[in-house]
Amino acid sequence: MATPNGQKISIALEEMALSYEPHLINIIENDKHDPEYIVFSPNRKIPAIIDPNGPEGKRIALCESAAILIYLADKSGQLLPQNTLNRMEHIQWLMFQIGHIGPFFRQFGHF
Repeated sequence: MATPNGQKISIALEEMALSYEPHLINIIENDKHDPEYIVFSPNRKIPAIIDPNGPEGKRIALCESAAILIYLADKSGQLLPQNTLNRMEHIQWLMFQIGHIGPFFRQFGHF
């Protein structure tokens, strides 16, 4: 969907050159309440991902954009420094976006 949260994961996947298969969850038509979707997105929001090749070769399902972005960065070794000081500074700004900038854009788009 054309929302900030609906776009950030696909942008990260493209930047990291990771292959993926997108599935439209139309939030306007309440696809987010589909029982199959709730299994891996219990908060009934977008985005959510399923990685069949997750840690230790096991499938992993994640929701919440910040958690997904950190997971993808760790998986790909890109966009998030491994050095603890730099990593925490990046995570700090990611949380700022999630908690402050993102909600303002959401309100702007909604109202």
